[in-house]
Amino acid sequence: MTPRIHVRVPAKINLCLGVGASREDGFHPLATVYQAVDLCDEVRVSVRDDAELTVVVNRDGQPVDDGSVPVGRDNIAIKAAVLLREHVGRPDLGADIVIRKEIPVAGGMAGGSADAAATLVACNEAWGLGITREALEPLAAELGSDVPFLLHGGNALGSGRGEQVNQILSRGTFHWVAVTSHEGLSTAAVYREFDRLNPVGVTEPVVAPELLAALRSGDVKELGAALSNDLTPAALSLRPDLLDVMDMGMSLGAVATLLSGSGPTVLFLARDPAHSEELATLLSASGVGSDVIQAFGPVHGVRFL
Repeated sequence: MTPRIHVRVPAKINLCLGVGASREDGFHPLATVYQAVDLCDEVRVSVRDDAELTVVVNRDGQPVDDGSVPVGRDNIAIKAAVLLREHVGRPDLGADIVIRKEIPVAGGMAGGSADAAATLVACNEAWGLGITREALEPLAAELGSDVPFLLHGGNALGSGRGEQVNQILSRGTFHWVAVTSHEGLSTAAVYREFDRLNPVGVTEPVVAPELLAALRSGDVKELGAALSNDLTPAALSLRPDLLDVMDMGMSLGAVATLLSGSGPTVLFLARDPAHSEELATLLSASGVGSDVIQAFGPVHGVRFL
């Protein structure tokens, strides 16, 4: 066994998020295009001599103990480790898991899902299980809709409830500025509001061909014109203040704006790295949001350090 493994895992954004009517199982069918961006959490796994599983979550070198991240068995990293050892029939395997958070919590960028994907990969390696990433995908899907994508990263089509992932090709790098919020937004609450706003159901979601064409060409303006998120009205209904953030970024010259997943993180597409720097400086000076973060994508999924 390898006693200690260190991995990095990216956040995700949804370049489009088409949402269908709620299914009998309570999930909504999705048609989405994921992009992994270089805003990353890091996960360290150290093998224990006993069957205990522990997790510590840090941000800026300090433990996250404000209740924003579940602890103990409720933490998704512990759930991932338990699921993996149950899958291989090795309840004797133990690990200490340390997570360094950079991805916003409850920000619509899959911070929890990223940590689950990272833990699956790191524990698989640390415990010497030899499972391929493709073989980890069904376990990842049990943990959350976004988790399978984060095993691989890049750009991908997501269908089903988002867990059915197919990689797609793109050209070039896209630059984003993310404005985070002082307060998270519950994904479940946003979907409930989506259902309330759409009482007679909605059409089956599809990915616009214009978006795929923009990715293939690497054209920033075409990509900006094709961005979409069906959860935006629901998120803005719960958090109308986010519209002010979106309007602010557009007034400062962003190519396009988009809510990340179910929000509340607001994304702005920049033309290039210099424009991203300029836009981030202006947004920071405006005082909107909690933090302003630059990121680019696509990047790889979980990778070893």
